[in-house]
Amino acid sequence: MNEAFRQLPQVDRLIDALGPAGGAGAGGEPHALKAAAARRVIDEARGAIGQGAPAPTMEQLAASASRLLEAGRRRRVVPVINATGVLLHTNLGRAPMGRCQLDAVVAVATGYSNLEFDLAEGRRGSRYDHARELLTTLTGAEAALVVNNNAAAVLLVLASLVRGARGREVVISRGELIEIGGEFRIPAILQESGATLREVGTTNRTHLRDYREAIGESTAAVMKVHPSNYQVVGFTKSVPARELAELAHAAPGGGIPLIHDIGSGLLRHSIAGRQLPWLAEEPTVEASLADGADVVTFSGDKLLGGPQAGLIAGRAEIIAAMEHSPLLRTFRVDKTTLAALEATLLTYLEGSEDELPLWSMALLAPSEIEARAAAVRSALLHRGGDVDAKIELVDGFSTTGGGSAPTSRIPTVLLEVAPRTRPVGSVRQALIDGDPPVVARVEGERLVLDLRTVVPEQDAAVIGALRRALSTDPDS
Repeated sequence: MNEAFRQLPQVDRLIDALGPAGGAGAGGEPHALKAAAARRVIDEARGAIGQGAPAPTMEQLAASASRLLEAGRRRRVVPVINATGVLLHTNLGRAPMGRCQLDAVVAVATGYSNLEFDLAEGRRGSRYDHARELLTTLTGAEAALVVNNNAAAVLLVLASLVRGARGREVVISRGELIEIGGEFRIPAILQESGATLREVGTTNRTHLRDYREAIGESTAAVMKVHPSNYQVVGFTKSVPARELAELAHAAPGGGIPLIHDIGSGLLRHSIAGRQLPWLAEEPTVEASLADGADVVTFSGDKLLGGPQAGLIAGRAEIIAAMEHSPLLRTFRVDKTTLAALEATLLTYLEGSEDELPLWSMALLAPSEIEARAAAVRSALLHRGGDVDAKIELVDGFSTTGGGSAPTSRIPTVLLEVAPRTRPVGSVRQALIDGDPPVVARVEGERLVLDLRTVVPEQDAAVIGALRRALSTDPDS
């Protein structure tokens, strides 16, 4: 055993075996990471030797350290090709950024900016002033505020309304106590805000009288939540925002506010002059405010097509109360988010929102996608013939995803890949393991790729990834 321990190399020798710094593979990693990986595998080898195992060779140790380094690399944020056809794939970062958004980010990120400096007055300003006019112009709201995500927006609104009177009730339908990705639940947010949840109605049916009977002296607000990531069908009933607003505003003591969390943040149903039928059930911010909502909350990186942010639009006095909340600093956005958001809002004001990646992908005609998919299929089947799969083009549907328009079905043309001799899951994993990773859908024994969410410049990378994953020659 002592001899086996003596055969273990010094850490520096193992680091050298991983390759030169700046090179390809494990050697390209920073020295500190290589050292950490080397120490870990040597320590693990000592433990194994203590249990009676033989000493590993230098090659075995280097291979183990390289695997650790590769696993670490894959945990970092890297570009991914989204071939799922899910436009707002939460796991893949939701709405991608376009050129105008990136240019705005670069302009403020590479130097100093007027983030909290009032250029007109020559003194300190507020970061919350920048996007305010753009938001109010687009939505018709009296005032607006930007925080770092919609969960923060909801929490800030609730906490501000019950501030100084913890335990006051917020009335909400049982059918709207939603949970979204990452186990974010509306009841949990209500609890954190200090408000007491007052559930009314049932899962599938809630009537106006249910709200009326629940409102009392301890009621701070009525809340309506748009079920943006699911749909209850069949024997259902919900109360429109306009009726809820009228009820809330007529409450004894001068009325109470209506909070409307619409989630997906749609600004308009018409994009570039085209009505999109799969958006018909999504409420717009402007319509919600026009229906009487006192404050509306929504996301920036869903149907708005911008960066991750929580947007709040509504009555000036409610927004002002939030700006004085001690919670606001914990939710504040940085200069790059504000720059990207302003660029996004400007595209809507200019009528050029179809230039945002979200809408340029959504507006693609199935015929355009079919032509690209046919070219990918041809490249795979007619260059060497070594692809071990049946590849077909079939009609299908893209989806919105990202907690938006849950029933959306956008006609598309899919590339279906049926491997002949290997499990479809192993082919999918081979695509994910590539550089860049390609993420596709699995349906039964077929791998399904939808080029709607792949920019044309990435088609060649998709071809290469599929060829490597499906090749009959493992060395190709």
